[in-house]
Amino acid sequence: MVKSKDSILKDYQNNVSTQEAQIRELNKTLNNISLSRLGLFIAEILLVSITIYLGYHWITGILMCIPVLYFMVLVKRQTIKENELNYAEKLLFVFQNEVSVMLTGKNKYKEGKHFEDEYHPYSSDLDIYGHSSLFAFINRSNTVNGMKLLADSLNKPANLEIIRERQAAIIELTGHIGQTFHFRAGLQNHKPEQLEIISYKLEHEMPDQLKFTHNKLLRIYTAIVPFISAVLIILGILYGDPFWKGLGFYAVINIALSFGLGKKINLIHSGFSGSASLLNAISGTVKWTEELKWESKYIKGFFTEKILAVPLSLQIKKLSGIINSFDVRLNMVVGTLYNVFLLWDFRCAIQLDKWFVNSSDQLIKGLYTISQFEELISFATFNHNEPDLTFPVITETFHFEAKELGHPLIAENKRIVNDYNFDTHPTVDIVTGSNMAGKSTFLRTGGINMVLAFSGAPVCAKYMKVSIFEILTYMRIKDSLNDQTSTFKAELNRLKMILEGVTTLSHPLVLIDEMLRGTNSKDKYLGSKVFIQQMILKATPTLFATHDLQLSEMIEKYAGQVRNYHFDIQLAEGEMNFDYKLKEGACKTFNAALLLKEIGLSFNPVEMDS
Repeated sequence: MVKSKDSILKDYQNNVSTQEAQIRELNKTLNNISLSRLGLFIAEILLVSITIYLGYHWITGILMCIPVLYFMVLVKRQTIKENELNYAEKLLFVFQNEVSVMLTGKNKYKEGKHFEDEYHPYSSDLDIYGHSSLFAFINRSNTVNGMKLLADSLNKPANLEIIRERQAAIIELTGHIGQTFHFRAGLQNHKPEQLEIISYKLEHEMPDQLKFTHNKLLRIYTAIVPFISAVLIILGILYGDPFWKGLGFYAVINIALSFGLGKKINLIHSGFSGSASLLNAISGTVKWTEELKWESKYIKGFFTEKILAVPLSLQIKKLSGIINSFDVRLNMVVGTLYNVFLLWDFRCAIQLDKWFVNSSDQLIKGLYTISQFEELISFATFNHNEPDLTFPVITETFHFEAKELGHPLIAENKRIVNDYNFDTHPTVDIVTGSNMAGKSTFLRTGGINMVLAFSGAPVCAKYMKVSIFEILTYMRIKDSLNDQTSTFKAELNRLKMILEGVTTLSHPLVLIDEMLRGTNSKDKYLGSKVFIQQMILKATPTLFATHDLQLSEMIEKYAGQVRNYHFDIQLAEGEMNFDYKLKEGACKTFNAALLLKEIGLSFNPVEMDS
């Protein structure tokens, strides 16, 4: 059963309330732990004071150890609860973000501004990347590779087989949408490049950095240090001063050893520091990607036998545990004690080396798999949040047909939909109409839905059947002071790109919005006419929006190769009303005079002629 949009929003809002309650409870628990740690610290000070005042006795020695041991237990419990709180806050962000997207259209994930390229065949004109773009609306990726994969999928059409496979994969992921929220939470609130830094470190830096841990004497000594420390502490408790002095001398040796190899330890720790919570959070959520029996061929391709032989989730969890242990060194007091009595940094480095030998290659591949899931999850979330979307039929033969086609970035309560289809053969469809009537939006509506369709995503239409086209657009033409390019020169450059594309591409589709704005009306008309003739000659399907009614007269000479459509206005007592509905034929009503009158400019056509 497909849920309504209101029902989906209500689910998100309920999840927000649940997470907020859990966060309050976890904060309360952490406050209690902090108070308990403070109490233990005070108790230890009192015991030390009593020992100094009364003199050392083995009973006071044992009593002094109890607060320390319990303190360590509380530190461990605090770490667990802090991880739970961190994860709960990230999951809260995920649900809050979906509420924001559904109510306001504002998405807190990256908007893909660095993918903007005004020289791309269509991305700038169709609002694919950047502020208020398609990428900004659907992106749920938080890793560098995840965002790059999403940008690539919107950047060019996939082939027919891949599109169909991706459609099946997005539908399958939509069916597991609940798990995807946890998957996203595991990657949230971390630097987008953090997984890539870990991957680079594993592949290019770790082999050399871990070489010093291969020293057999170092490994043997590191292994027995805890036992030596325990024996000396027990003997000190039982027999007092001589063994405490021995423990002090032994501690100096360990400090010197740690200091001597400190630079090498720092290099190993660098790049991993602070990533334990990221890896720990995603280890559990990645598990469902391994345990589910995926049906879609596209998702099955994410996994190889080598990765499946040792589950990625276990590899991540083990690495997370090592890094979390390694991060003890960030606490000056605890880190010093651990290194003095356990050579903690060395133990962590040796454990990391053992893990590296067995699992690094698989994890590097697995980290990329995480980004692949992120990219698909972006589309699955889009599909889940918009239940009225539909997956288009992709066909091999020339075709475009859409019922109730709307712009996905326009709010549903403001969106106007239209039916539109190509002829059985390529034509130039000239769209005329008054200012603000909807010509430009209609061209962008068709283009952006094709971009979605060719990425395997659902489209904003009741029904859509389309063959694969390579889109070329001419809409937002800007001059450039840096490149010393006038508007007219920029227009010529864009036209040159389109004409070359029409010649070299297999299945070009051209979208033109008011051509040659940077020149006089006569040259504009003649240039537009010649361009349309060229599109007819090349049998290139073209949507050509213009104010120039003369161009619509080309249908007389090119019947069957040119079609006329228009958007008009309804005038009632001097007021303009737009219905934004596409109609057949050329436009008969324009609104420039009325618009000029509204700002204080009025003219009489008869007086102007005389």
